[in-house]
Amino acid sequence: MVEINQQYPSGWDILKWDSQGLIPVIVQDAQTHAVLTLAYANAEALRLSQTTGESWFWSRSRQELWHKGATSGHIQQVVEIRADCDGDALLYLVNPAGPACHTGAVSCFYNILENVE
Repeated sequence: MVEINQQYPSGWDILKWDSQGLIPVIVQDAQTHAVLTLAYANAEALRLSQTTGESWFWSRSRQELWHKGATSGHIQQVVEIRADCDGDALLYLVNPAGPACHTGAVSCFYNILENVE
């Protein structure tokens, strides 16, 4: 079981779901700290991530639960789940078993729009 790491004793009570019952989830590699992807979770996806120890999300395009790695084998073992200070975003720290992006890239954030110096 994965522990939700937060200082609030009320647990999920601090979470602020959007009008569709979703909350954004930043997924970060627990070892390298690389940001892997941004996804969304509903309450069921969060519960499944917490109880199975693997990342689950809500697919906004398919309107269904999505178990990361179910088809690719690139499962993400969830080490820790954190809520931000406002309770309106989550961070999953994961140990990935392969690339996070459907393109095969390690991270979904490989498109450089502009270099700022």
